[in-house]
Amino acid sequence: MFTGIVETVGKVEEIYPVGTNVDFVISSLISDELKIDQSVSHNGVCLTVTKVADGKHWVTAIDETMNKSNLSQWQVGSKVNLERCMKADGRFDGHIVQGHVDSTAKVVDFKDENGSWLFTFELQEEGLVVEKGSVCINGTSLTCFNVGKKIFSVAIIPYTFEHTNFNQLVVGSTVNIEFDIIGKYIDLIVNRK
Repeated sequence: MFTGIVETVGKVEEIYPVGTNVDFVISSLISDELKIDQSVSHNGVCLTVTKVADGKHWVTAIDETMNKSNLSQWQVGSKVNLERCMKADGRFDGHIVQGHVDSTAKVVDFKDENGSWLFTFELQEEGLVVEKGSVCINGTSLTCFNVGKKIFSVAIIPYTFEHTNFNQLVVGSTVNIEFDIIGKYIDLIVNRK
Protein backbone atom coordinates (compact mmCIF):
# COMPACT_ATOMS: atom_id res chain seq x y z
CA MET A 1 0.00 0.00 0.00
CA PHE A 2 1.15 3.52 -0.84
CA THR A 3 0.10 7.06 0.02
CA GLY A 4 0.72 8.89 -3.26
CA ILE A 5 3.61 10.93 -1.86
CA VAL A 6 6.38 10.61 -4.44
CA GLU A 7 9.82 10.00 -2.89
CA THR A 8 11.98 10.62 -5.91
CA VAL A 9 11.99 10.58 -9.70
CA GLY A 10 13.81 7.74 -11.42
CA LYS A 11 15.01 7.41 -14.99
CA VAL A 12 14.38 4.51 -17.38
CA GLU A 13 17.81 3.22 -18.38
CA GLU A 14 16.95 0.07 -20.34
CA ILE A 15 13.84 -1.73 -21.65
CA TYR A 16 13.80 -5.46 -22.47
CA PRO A 17 10.80 -7.34 -23.90
CA VAL A 18 10.72 -10.87 -22.41
CA GLY A 19 7.92 -12.87 -24.03
CA THR A 20 4.70 -10.96 -23.29
CA ASN A 21 6.38 -9.17 -20.34
CA VAL A 22 8.65 -6.15 -20.34
CA ASP A 23 11.63 -5.67 -18.01
CA PHE A 24 12.60 -2.12 -17.08
CA VAL A 25 15.89 -0.98 -15.57
CA ILE A 26 15.44 2.19 -13.49
CA SER A 27 18.13 4.37 -11.91
CA SER A 28 17.23 6.51 -8.90
CA LEU A 29 18.46 7.89 -5.59
CA ILE A 30 16.64 5.07 -3.75
CA SER A 31 17.51 2.14 -6.05
CA ASP A 32 20.46 0.96 -3.93
CA GLU A 33 18.22 0.94 -0.83
CA LEU A 34 15.65 -1.37 -2.42
CA LYS A 35 15.47 -5.11 -1.86
CA ILE A 36 14.48 -7.94 -4.18
CA ASP A 37 10.74 -8.74 -3.82
CA GLN A 38 9.99 -5.22 -2.56
CA SER A 39 6.91 -3.46 -3.97
CA VAL A 40 7.55 -0.01 -5.40
CA SER A 41 5.14 2.37 -7.09
CA HIS A 42 6.36 3.39 -10.57
CA ASN A 43 4.10 6.18 -11.91
CA GLY A 44 1.41 4.70 -9.67
CA VAL A 45 1.94 1.10 -10.82
CA CYS A 46 2.97 -1.35 -8.10
CA LEU A 47 5.90 -3.36 -9.48
CA THR A 48 8.13 -5.92 -7.76
CA VAL A 49 11.87 -5.31 -7.64
CA THR A 50 13.66 -8.29 -9.22
CA LYS A 51 17.29 -7.09 -9.07
CA VAL A 52 19.32 -4.25 -7.54
CA ALA A 53 22.84 -3.22 -8.64
CA ASP A 54 24.95 -0.10 -9.19
CA GLY A 55 22.28 2.51 -8.41
CA LYS A 56 19.68 0.74 -10.55
CA HIS A 57 16.78 -1.63 -9.96
CA TRP A 58 14.92 -4.00 -12.27
CA VAL A 59 11.15 -4.55 -12.46
CA THR A 60 8.88 -6.60 -14.72
CA ALA A 61 5.52 -5.52 -16.12
CA ILE A 62 3.07 -8.12 -17.43
CA ASP A 63 0.95 -7.65 -20.54
CA GLU A 64 -2.13 -6.59 -18.52
CA THR A 65 -0.12 -3.83 -16.83
CA MET A 66 1.30 -2.65 -20.14
CA ASN A 67 -2.22 -2.43 -21.63
CA LYS A 68 -3.83 -0.64 -18.64
CA SER A 69 -1.11 1.93 -17.93
CA ASN A 70 1.25 4.36 -19.62
CA LEU A 71 4.22 1.99 -19.21
CA SER A 72 3.93 1.02 -22.89
CA GLN A 73 4.90 4.62 -23.71
CA TRP A 74 8.05 4.62 -21.59
CA GLN A 75 11.30 5.05 -23.47
CA VAL A 76 14.92 5.09 -22.40
CA GLY A 77 15.27 8.42 -20.59
CA SER A 78 11.64 8.63 -19.41
CA LYS A 79 11.21 10.09 -15.91
CA VAL A 80 9.25 7.92 -13.45
CA ASN A 81 7.67 8.88 -10.10
CA LEU A 82 8.78 6.42 -7.39
CA GLU A 83 7.38 5.63 -3.94
CA ARG A 84 8.24 2.74 -1.66
CA CYS A 85 5.32 1.04 0.10
CA MET A 86 4.22 2.59 3.38
CA LYS A 87 5.54 1.16 6.65
CA ALA A 88 2.88 -0.14 9.05
CA ASP A 89 3.71 2.64 11.50
CA GLY A 90 3.90 5.30 8.79
CA ARG A 91 1.90 8.48 8.40
CA PHE A 92 -0.77 8.93 5.72
CA ASP A 93 0.33 12.16 4.10
CA GLY A 94 -1.67 11.49 0.93
CA HIS A 95 -4.49 8.94 0.68
CA ILE A 96 -4.81 5.15 0.43
CA VAL A 97 -3.22 4.11 -2.86
CA GLN A 98 -2.96 0.46 -3.92
CA GLY A 99 -0.73 0.83 -6.95
CA HIS A 100 -3.44 -0.70 -9.16
CA VAL A 101 -4.03 1.61 -12.12
CA ASP A 102 -7.69 1.82 -13.12
CA SER A 103 -7.33 3.77 -16.32
CA THR A 104 -5.30 6.36 -18.16
CA ALA A 105 -6.12 9.95 -18.97
CA LYS A 106 -4.73 12.56 -21.33
CA VAL A 107 -3.59 16.07 -20.49
CA VAL A 108 -6.01 18.32 -22.36
CA ASP A 109 -4.97 21.66 -20.86
CA PHE A 110 -2.03 23.03 -18.92
CA LYS A 111 -1.76 26.55 -17.51
CA ASP A 112 0.94 28.35 -15.58
CA GLU A 113 -0.96 30.14 -12.79
CA ASN A 114 2.02 32.27 -11.67
CA GLY A 115 2.93 30.23 -8.61
CA SER A 116 1.17 26.96 -9.38
CA TRP A 117 0.15 24.96 -12.42
CA LEU A 118 -3.34 23.90 -13.44
CA PHE A 119 -3.64 20.59 -15.30
CA THR A 120 -6.89 19.38 -16.86
CA PHE A 121 -7.27 15.70 -17.75
CA GLU A 122 -9.73 13.74 -19.86
CA LEU A 123 -10.42 10.17 -18.79
CA GLN A 124 -10.76 7.37 -21.34
CA GLU A 125 -14.20 6.67 -19.91
CA GLU A 126 -16.29 8.08 -17.10
CA GLY A 127 -14.66 7.29 -13.75
CA LEU A 128 -14.98 7.69 -10.01
CA VAL A 129 -13.72 11.24 -9.64
CA VAL A 130 -15.61 13.56 -7.29
CA GLU A 131 -15.30 17.27 -6.59
CA LYS A 132 -12.63 17.84 -3.89
CA GLY A 133 -11.98 14.08 -3.75
CA SER A 134 -8.66 12.26 -4.04
CA VAL A 135 -7.18 10.80 -7.18
CA CYS A 136 -3.76 9.30 -7.86
CA ILE A 137 -2.10 10.58 -11.04
CA ASN A 138 1.20 8.96 -12.04
CA GLY A 139 1.53 7.87 -8.41
CA THR A 140 0.86 11.34 -6.98
CA SER A 141 -2.00 11.92 -4.52
CA LEU A 142 -3.98 14.97 -5.64
CA THR A 143 -7.31 16.71 -5.06
CA CYS A 144 -9.75 17.05 -8.00
CA PHE A 145 -11.91 20.02 -8.89
CA ASN A 146 -13.89 21.26 -11.92
CA VAL A 147 -15.10 17.66 -12.25
CA GLY A 148 -17.24 16.71 -15.25
CA LYS A 149 -18.23 13.30 -16.63
CA LYS A 150 -14.79 12.62 -18.11
CA ILE A 151 -12.89 15.82 -17.29
CA PHE A 152 -11.26 17.06 -14.09
CA SER A 153 -8.52 19.42 -13.00
CA VAL A 154 -5.80 19.46 -10.36
CA ALA A 155 -3.54 22.24 -9.11
CA ILE A 156 0.16 21.52 -8.74
CA ILE A 157 2.27 23.50 -6.27
CA PRO A 158 5.91 24.34 -7.12
CA TYR A 159 7.36 21.63 -4.83
CA THR A 160 5.28 18.90 -6.50
CA PHE A 161 6.03 20.29 -9.97
CA GLU A 162 9.78 20.23 -9.29
CA HIS A 163 9.93 16.86 -7.47
CA THR A 164 7.70 14.71 -9.72
CA ASN A 165 7.43 14.10 -13.46
CA PHE A 166 4.59 16.63 -13.74
CA ASN A 167 7.22 19.01 -15.14
CA GLN A 168 7.56 16.62 -18.11
CA LEU A 169 3.85 16.60 -19.03
CA VAL A 170 2.49 18.47 -22.03
CA VAL A 171 -0.91 18.57 -23.71
CA GLY A 172 -1.48 15.07 -25.09
CA SER A 173 0.62 13.27 -22.45
CA THR A 174 -0.91 10.08 -21.07
CA VAL A 175 -0.99 9.58 -17.28
CA ASN A 176 -1.93 6.68 -15.03
CA ILE A 177 -5.07 7.10 -12.92
CA GLU A 178 -6.05 5.23 -9.77
CA PHE A 179 -9.43 6.20 -8.35
CA ASP A 180 -9.91 6.44 -4.59
CA ILE A 181 -10.40 2.92 -3.16
CA ILE A 182 -13.04 4.12 -0.70
CA GLY A 183 -15.05 5.58 -3.58
CA LYS A 184 -14.68 2.32 -5.52
CA TYR A 185 -16.05 0.27 -2.60
CA ILE A 186 -18.96 2.67 -2.09
CA ASP A 187 -19.74 2.52 -5.80
CA LEU A 188 -19.63 -1.30 -5.68
CA ILE A 189 -22.02 -1.45 -2.71
CA VAL A 190 -24.45 1.14 -4.12
CA ASN A 191 -24.52 -0.37 -7.60
CA ARG A 192 -24.39 -4.07 -6.62
CA LYS A 193 -27.38 -5.98 -7.88
